Amino acid sequence: MKKTYTKIEEFAEGQLLLVNKPYKWTSFDVVGKIRNSFKPLKLKVGHAGTLDPLATGLLIICTGKMTKQIDTFQAEEKEYTGTMIMGATTPSYDMETEPDKNFDISQLTPEQLRNNCEQFTGDIQQYPPAHSAIKIDGERLYEKARRGEEVELRLRNVTITEFELTRIELPEVDFRVVCSKGTYIRSLVNDFGAALNNGAYLSKLTRTRSGNFQLTDAWEVMELVNTIRELKASTATTEG
Repeated sequence: MKKTYTKIEEFAEGQLLLVNKPYKWTSFDVVGKIRNSFKPLKLKVGHAGTLDPLATGLLIICTGKMTKQIDTFQAEEKEYTGTMIMGATTPSYDMETEPDKNFDISQLTPEQLRNNCEQFTGDIQQYPPAHSAIKIDGERLYEKARRGEEVELRLRNVTITEFELTRIELPEVDFRVVCSKGTYIRSLVNDFGAALNNGAYLSKLTRTRSGNFQLTDAWEVMELVNTIRELKASTATTEG
């Protein structure tokens, strides 16, 4: 259930806001939209756990004193649902870039696909995508990748608690993943395809849970912005 607010001062005191990040918005776009809605009130606003622009779903936004808790929220377990496309790869591991390799999927069976999940469950290592927001030498990887620069990527230790396929209609495969902080679902999908001597890239991703917080309790961005604006107007009328 979405929390209700009665006065604008509550946000300054510190609030945790659950927001459904829209498709093609960056996480910083959401933070900026909410921060701007508070003007002229100057308020700290930050987010816990970045989502890629092509992903949607639960984004935790903190305001005021609650921003001190961002690292705690960011470290919590995450849950995602998504769709991968078998039989091709892309440089970004998702739909941001065009397919660069194609593979025959005629011999792939549902049993092979489901059994393949086992090796990606537990403590695993993965390379982050070259098209990611990780900083190297003070610059984000995707900026280097877009210039065609090669960067040495480092393996990351992550934990996949659950990985199941929920629909198989090749070339599309739907899945659900429960994982630790720092897991790249794009890398998981790319590695999943490679393990079958095939290819796969991410076509859809939604974060449905972070810790104990659920997407079903999240605000739509403009719904929250309009609520904040109404509270500001109400406060101004009362003061006037």
